[in-house]
Amino acid sequence: MKQFKMPMKNKTTFADRMIAFNKQLNLQVKLPKDIKVMNPFKENKDALSLSSTFYKKFYDDDDKRRMVIGINPGRHGAAITGVPFTDPKRLRSVCGINSDYHNHEPSSVFIYDMIEKYGGVDQFYKNFYINSVSPLGFIHKKNDKWLNYNYYDSKELQKLVTPFIISTLQKQLNLGIDSETCFCLGSGKNLKFLHQINEKHSFFKSIIPLEHPRYIQQYKSKYKSDYIDKYVSAFAKG
Repeated sequence: MKQFKMPMKNKTTFADRMIAFNKQLNLQVKLPKDIKVMNPFKENKDALSLSSTFYKKFYDDDDKRRMVIGINPGRHGAAITGVPFTDPKRLRSVCGINSDYHNHEPSSVFIYDMIEKYGGVDQFYKNFYINSVSPLGFIHKKNDKWLNYNYYDSKELQKLVTPFIISTLQKQLNLGIDSETCFCLGSGKNLKFLHQINEKHSFFKSIIPLEHPRYIQQYKSKYKSDYIDKYVSAFAKG
């Protein structure tokens, strides 16, 4: 007699859940004058495709990962690739994913030099997931130019986007994040805000601060190797 077998349900991977998360990202609030949101998954025809290829390459499993949290995406990195702290140059030269863009972002340079010291992209992304307190970025018009803007640069903006930040952070935890420890990139205002919402919502048991890559590249470049060692040591211990 032929034995009947229940059909297997399709199980999603971390990559599948991440791609679905990016697709649904949408900030629906009226922002202050001269501030705009950057949503690459709605505004850039290639960002969803590039980021989906990235996540399928490095996250197509169901492993738990620890979270590394930056501030918000910048114009020359995640706003183009859809991958936090990954500019088109690093996406191509290190991750092996081609694009038609050639933008350079200093923060991405630091992160990928650190990843190399850690053991390479395969090993790093097996253990860690990088995003930002606000997974969507902002630009501010100043002297007729649109420049990168942080969610905390305006108290009004921070207040407006706080519900969005809390909601999207919880959704990211549901992707398959180890909530024991997270690493905050930015030891000033970003860390202070993350502590505030964590005290209320208990996202993580502990938050380990690290200096932001942009700050290191811009002001402490001569000590870059020391900061890379600090990152790698923190990731190994945390």
